[in-house]
Amino acid sequence: MKKSTITVLAVVGVLVLLVVIAFGWGIGTYNSLVSTQENVDKYASDIQADLQRRSDLIPNLVETVKGYASQEKEIFTDIADARSKLAGATNMQESAQADSELSSALSRLLLIVENYPELKSNENFIALQDQLEGTENRIKVARTKYNEAAQEYNTKIKRFPSSMIASMFGFDKADYFQASEGAQDVPSVDFGA
Repeated sequence: MKKSTITVLAVVGVLVLLVVIAFGWGIGTYNSLVSTQENVDKYASDIQADLQRRSDLIPNLVETVKGYASQEKEIFTDIADARSKLAGATNMQESAQADSELSSALSRLLLIVENYPELKSNENFIALQDQLEGTENRIKVARTKYNEAAQEYNTKIKRFPSSMIASMFGFDKADYFQASEGAQDVPSVDFGA
């Protein structure tokens, strides 16, 4: 073989090797993005499951309180409305907003309970309150895990060179679970009404 043929074959071989390496890198990056995105989706689902668990516990808690505090109708309506919004939420932001409203209504309900000492000592109420507290802890953990997964995913889709693969295949930024505006405010309860 001539020297020029060997040179051409070497150049072609190097180019083929570079294409194979680039293709392998692209596949690996794509698969990593898919795995990270699935993690975000899994944790979002965990939040929804925990919110549903809490939502399922609330009617029992409300019925128990109603037996003692039937005149507190507004709070019962607020809880029902917030549960409906949570059930109808279609994305993380709507879930966060509805969750905030439900948490606020539950806080007001638990403050009302302070006016009914016999309710506070009721075994059903105590058991429901314990389950609700455990569920609130689960929700907090699920939110934290979701936000950590969203951060990892968002970082991957923004970093070069994986950002090229992310933009080619339409990997969009994941929303963080954030408390809605005013969620940090202490709910006001008027026992004089």
